[in-house]
Amino acid sequence: MPLLTSLCRPDGPDLPDAVRVGDVTMSREHLLAAAGAVAGRVAGAPVVAVEAAADARAVTALVGCLLAGVPVVPVPPDSGDTERAHLLRDSGAVLTLGPGDVDLGARGTGTLPEPDPAGTALILYTSGTTGAPKGVPVTRAAIAACLDALAAAWDWTPDDTLVHGLPVFHVHGLVLGLLGPLRHGSRLVHTVRPAPAGYARAALEHGGSLFFGVPTVWSRTVADPASAAALARARLLVSGSAPLPAPVFARVEALTGHRPVERYGMTETLITVSGRAGGERRPGQVGLPLHGTRTRLVDDEGTVLPHDGEAVGELQVQGPTVFGGYLNQPAGQAPTFTADGWFRTGDVATVGADGWHRIVGRASTDLIKSGGFRIGAGEIEDVLLTLDGVREVAAVGVPDPDLGERVRVFVVADGLSEQQVIDHVAGRLSVHKRPREVVFTDSLPRNAMGKVVKQLLR
Repeated sequence: MPLLTSLCRPDGPDLPDAVRVGDVTMSREHLLAAAGAVAGRVAGAPVVAVEAAADARAVTALVGCLLAGVPVVPVPPDSGDTERAHLLRDSGAVLTLGPGDVDLGARGTGTLPEPDPAGTALILYTSGTTGAPKGVPVTRAAIAACLDALAAAWDWTPDDTLVHGLPVFHVHGLVLGLLGPLRHGSRLVHTVRPAPAGYARAALEHGGSLFFGVPTVWSRTVADPASAAALARARLLVSGSAPLPAPVFARVEALTGHRPVERYGMTETLITVSGRAGGERRPGQVGLPLHGTRTRLVDDEGTVLPHDGEAVGELQVQGPTVFGGYLNQPAGQAPTFTADGWFRTGDVATVGADGWHRIVGRASTDLIKSGGFRIGAGEIEDVLLTLDGVREVAAVGVPDPDLGERVRVFVVADGLSEQQVIDHVAGRLSVHKRPREVVFTDSLPRNAMGKVVKQLLR
């Protein structure tokens, strides 16, 4: 089904509150009419930027650009002057739409042709942890393939009401959280902020059945048992954008009765691996490849590794959701893809004989090479989160003249000593995985999606 045609969903009922963003409600017809007015204004533009706040007018502007077939650049509302200037210059945006540029009462006139599925729908920007953010052109066909695969994996239907409070300038909140409900005909309740009380209210008052969150959302939810209990009414809880700590997984299950589904993806690939609504959910693992996606592991020399649950290597993917290359960077494409056409994710993983994937972390920050051993930071972090008193933890490798790298952990905790932290790891994992240094801190640096920014720790 083409992306534009699917936004209309003529085969399903259109409720007055099909789309709710904060206190603003719209039917799909209302949204598409107002978005059609935006489309009429921007049609023919090469690229348009949208101030992508969690606001009904921003949502309307984003959908309007898609209706017009114009590539849209969602600009984070909190972006600084330097970041904003880079996004606008690099993308070539000729127009920026802010909240004041959208009239929710306007109605578009005329009909618009279905844009080319191979055409760019979105230009999303990476986090920029290794330099200036890079533009990722995402095609309409890739979005459609991703959302259809997720519908099959999560049993996502027009009967669902999706609830989340995620930013609408990332894959999670924009592609899955906005375009997903429009494509599948489900209701959308955007809580503006991902607060546990807001999620609980959506479950109780709006009949929320499908809930999206990042690990920070779920950790805050389980810290509020009353709000968590309300989610027992849900059909499915989904966690993504960063690994969900096993203790949080267990606490979510205890308070809500649901074992969360985890999934894995990147801006460059959209979602490629996920658990299934009707299948097993394993703490610390992200599931199986989605329909049409292939994955493999390779070592530093490019040798393909076995799927035995033990071999640790870089995860590489192929499939209909993978992008074709970064915007304006043709000279830098070679390291991104292998000679035989696989995208190099830069993430380190293991894959079991049954196909289940476990993401260890980023090769640049989460693969620690110490004394000839390859150590996954995530394994150390998961173990430390089972130690009473530990609230947050991040493990990194730092240069060591003898070992090559030694394990250093940053811990947010109460009433613990360095030796207790070291002994806890050494007693549960191989001794070579124990931390050589422990740094106690009040908090860990995180980005907008809740991921720890380890470059700042290193």
